Amino acid sequence: MPKLTRAEAVGAVRNPLAFIAERWTPDPRTVRRAALVALVMTVVIVVTGGAVRLTSSGLGCPTWPKCTDQSLTATSEMGFHGAIEFSNRMLTYVLCAAVGWAIIAARSAKPRRRSVTRLGWAQFWVVMGNAVLGGVVVLVGLNPYTVAAHFLLSTALISVAVVTWQRVREGDEAPRPLVGKAVVQLTWLLVVAAGALIAVGTVVSGAGRHAGDSSEVERIPVDWSMIAQLHADFAWVVVALTAALWFVLKAVDAPAGPLHRARDLFLILLAQGVIGYVQYFTHTPEILVGLHMFGATLVWIGVMRVLLSLRERPAAGAQIPAQSGDSALTTV
Repeated sequence: MPKLTRAEAVGAVRNPLAFIAERWTPDPRTVRRAALVALVMTVVIVVTGGAVRLTSSGLGCPTWPKCTDQSLTATSEMGFHGAIEFSNRMLTYVLCAAVGWAIIAARSAKPRRRSVTRLGWAQFWVVMGNAVLGGVVVLVGLNPYTVAAHFLLSTALISVAVVTWQRVREGDEAPRPLVGKAVVQLTWLLVVAAGALIAVGTVVSGAGRHAGDSSEVERIPVDWSMIAQLHADFAWVVVALTAALWFVLKAVDAPAGPLHRARDLFLILLAQGVIGYVQYFTHTPEILVGLHMFGATLVWIGVMRVLLSLRERPAAGAQIPAQSGDSALTTV
């Protein structure tokens, strides 16, 4: 291993990313894998966070950032709930490592792509913000509004991770639309409806029986059956919009990419709907609630993939015939 000069050592300390980038050039597959791992870990942390709530381990570590006032980690006296909550906190560091790898890989790629590196950093700061919000959730005794905000911020993190994964697989030219303006507008309507579906879902959880701890925990003061019905109504709206989008894409002879993404989303929604109705009529057993939370992440990923499939971003210098359509998509 070559020895570092004093100047190189100082440079490594001042700007470690630049230091690594000067000495390592990952192949495109490595960059893509790093972005995918960051996305997968984002989903994992959401699911394990749900497991904390569903096992009533939300206050297994009753304070933050330490697990207790006297201990940074969970102790044997804290039992199962302490181990579950502390393990979920440790997974945040695994997520940070995955995002860090994605940032390093993106920064070291040649040619340098600042937009992708910025997306990686955006993931990192959202992770940090959500970690702090998770601490607030504990400190306020699992207040349902903060729990809902915690999940919604995780959904925002998934959004950034999906965009990053998409961007590492395409070029940096200006986006070229693959469909017309009307199809884009319909897709954005689907995105808004899916966002509302997820937001109402957090209210369903906040009003439901899985409070996250065996003690008396505040719940959102709304009729659970009513808000669950509203959630189901939004779900049917999203299903209808997805089906309509698929038929429109077929009618305008859209490329295979958008068609396949719309089909995939429709299948995910059907599976999610089955789980949702079964859990409702079986009084929300923990395992089905956990599967439904996992399904919610897949629904949002599917929605984002549909949106991103409506345009292409070729590599610089690529000669691709201009697509028909009177509108370009907003750059992401």
